[in-house]
Amino acid sequence: MLCLRQVCLLTLRRYQARALCSDLLSQINGCTHEDEVFNLVGRNKARLSEKHVGIALSMLWQLQKKRPFLSRTSDYVRNHSQFLTLCVLAENKVELMEDEVIVDTLYSILRLNVEDHISLTKVLVTEAWKRLERQVLLSLPCLSKFALCLYKQHRHFSPIIGQVAHIVDMKLDSIQDIRILSVLMISISEVITESFRDRLLHKAEQLLEEEHEVHFNYARRILLFLQNVQLRHHPVLEKCNRIFLKSASHLDIHSISHIFGLYEQLGFGSAEFRLIAKQLLSEAIDDYYDPETFAKLFFSLGPLAGSKVRERLLITAVNMAEEFSSHQILLILKTMQKMKCRNSRLLKKMASVLHRHLDSYHVLQLVKLTQYLVALHCQDLELFAKLKMLLLGYLKSSVIPADTAAVIRVLAMLPSFQVEEMIINKAAAVLPQCRLHHLNCIATALVKWNHHGQFHWQNSSELCAKLLQKLNDCAFQRLQKANNLNLLLEELPYVNGEWFEEVLNEETLAMCQHLIDQITWANVLPLSFFLIKSEHRCPALFDRIASVTVENIDKILTSEIYFILFLFSALNYDPPDNEEFFKSCIQHLTSNLSHLENYHLVLLGHVLAMAGYFPPVLITTIFNISFLSKLDAQLKVLPDTVKQRVHSSLMKLNRAVCLECPEFHIPWFHEPYCQRVFHNSMSQINPQRQHIHRMLTEILGGSHYSRVSVLTPYYYEIDFECVLDVNKKPLSYVAQNIALGGVGGIPLRHDIKDEGRKALPPGAQRIALEFLDSKAFSKDYSHHLKGEPAVKKRHLEMLGYRVVQIPHFEWNSMVLSTKSEQLEYLRQQLYGIQ
Repeated sequence: MLCLRQVCLLTLRRYQARALCSDLLSQINGCTHEDEVFNLVGRNKARLSEKHVGIALSMLWQLQKKRPFLSRTSDYVRNHSQFLTLCVLAENKVELMEDEVIVDTLYSILRLNVEDHISLTKVLVTEAWKRLERQVLLSLPCLSKFALCLYKQHRHFSPIIGQVAHIVDMKLDSIQDIRILSVLMISISEVITESFRDRLLHKAEQLLEEEHEVHFNYARRILLFLQNVQLRHHPVLEKCNRIFLKSASHLDIHSISHIFGLYEQLGFGSAEFRLIAKQLLSEAIDDYYDPETFAKLFFSLGPLAGSKVRERLLITAVNMAEEFSSHQILLILKTMQKMKCRNSRLLKKMASVLHRHLDSYHVLQLVKLTQYLVALHCQDLELFAKLKMLLLGYLKSSVIPADTAAVIRVLAMLPSFQVEEMIINKAAAVLPQCRLHHLNCIATALVKWNHHGQFHWQNSSELCAKLLQKLNDCAFQRLQKANNLNLLLEELPYVNGEWFEEVLNEETLAMCQHLIDQITWANVLPLSFFLIKSEHRCPALFDRIASVTVENIDKILTSEIYFILFLFSALNYDPPDNEEFFKSCIQHLTSNLSHLENYHLVLLGHVLAMAGYFPPVLITTIFNISFLSKLDAQLKVLPDTVKQRVHSSLMKLNRAVCLECPEFHIPWFHEPYCQRVFHNSMSQINPQRQHIHRMLTEILGGSHYSRVSVLTPYYYEIDFECVLDVNKKPLSYVAQNIALGGVGGIPLRHDIKDEGRKALPPGAQRIALEFLDSKAFSKDYSHHLKGEPAVKKRHLEMLGYRVVQIPHFEWNSMVLSTKSEQLEYLRQQLYGIQ
């Protein structure tokens, strides 16, 4: 009986303990304020188990999470005495915790910004690592949350991240949740191989396609992964963009600004997302009154806004300037540069506030800051002097070639900068370790300083010349050692300017030809970019690009086809199988038109028209009222440079269709646009053209036999026009031509209206005489005529002209070194004498 009584008492005590434990858990889970959690902890310290501690810490974060960001009281929580009690208890009971409790506890204290309690963080991470090695902590949700904690602690290259990556590699096929995958992807992005990266992206594409409802945060993490691995993966970008468009009503200023920042880093643009963002932010513009959210609003809405909203943003920025942090000032100045906004009041305010923030910037932020201030024409010389001192200080201690090159490049931008010998010595020291981009930065600075005479110590010019020669040698050596086309193409996008064109361009093209067998469908785009920039016709490379494109047309993205076509059209090159090449590209494009934005279709239509192709599906799609209305809306939110390019391309396409494809019955509707463009442009005639005009006058027998700077129907401008009758005699122009001004005594006449063109006598012919400068030809030795001037010649001939083109390299050659030789050359060209 006594034994039975003891057993009953023991059972009762266990039941009561469990009931009390369960009751305490319920009480913690039912708390609605942090103080309620702390009161429970204070009253029940001795009874708190590892589960109670973990849930209490998680509840503190959940209560904070429910509040708006600016209303959170994390400082109060962290400084509470019972919070310290919880942390001590958690550290003592960590080995008893379940896997999920360990990870949840770690996540909660990190989200509460508990960096001071580093011992608890270390203990939790160490315990989780032990369980990973014992292959205990292998649940995918738990693993992804733990990986995110490590990412937030900036343990990007830690061995434990390598352990996580290994587990993900083994379990990748079993991951079916895009939320889990997206977290794991950003967490392990710094320690994965290229092949593993591609497998992760392939899996992400599958899950993004399969899941009907994907939260925009998961898509945002995928973009962050692409940024971390520095890869512009267009299919994934487009899928993520579609998710953002579907989730537009859930996006706030923080999400929108983050997405815009990622798009900027990845070189991706979506006019549709810009339109939606503009609408959302414009409607809520009055809600953003604190410095952090306003800076994000300025960054996101500023480049998209109309004049009235833009003015409001500028006024608010001026009033809030004193409250901006160093990072926010950098963001405002960056956006001002993007907006091409030189608002003097805001710029002065930013400059005055910057003085007290300069010491908080690291070297690359100072480089960017200097670039923004120079681009915005800041006049604060004292600020530039401080920047100079800070940059020179960083340069003296810098051992990273990229940082050294960036500082030297930006020092060359400073006004009235006197070059110190230390800079030259520092540049010489890092040259052998520099990539082509860094060499280009240093060379550009040296050439500028030498040109403006900014070297002031003894033998400075000689030292500069030796350094430039050493720099050239390093660049040649780097190119000669190149044995991987992909690695070479990674360096080329950031290399440009006179130094590269004069010293390295031909050597780089030769190396690309040497590596021609490495051209694949995956690298035709960067290679095309380089060739477009170099403006060199290289038949071997062009032919290889064309054949690879045709063979792999289904693997190449629709948006990438445009740039490949642009290469061939702009440089006026026909590959051996020209018809097959264009037919394959057009067929691929026309079956995927829905994947391209409206303004992309206009650019594509113009490029094809330049090559003489007018796909009916594309033309009828573009010249449609609904399409053009949507295009107008998109253009309002695009950068000015893109907007001008699209407007110009649409006009040229409209002109080409009217002249070459009248069967489409497309009207010419760009008269007002062209009038506006020519009205705003200053018509100038350079000395070379003046010289040609005087000789033309001498040949024809008077100035009334020719006209200068003539506008034809469809608004082509030609340098000189004259009319020869059936006997090759010049015909005089009537006096009613409108004189719009003159240079050096030469009247500039424009024949703007079609009705002003008089019918010619039988057998007479209009002659269009064009002087073609270096911009009209490729830069290689062939001096081949580019696509635009070739199209102009074709269209002028359709308008009834005989076109005479005078290449600059013929006119300026030794063969035409005397006036009599030039007169004879002009006479032969004008009268068609062979």
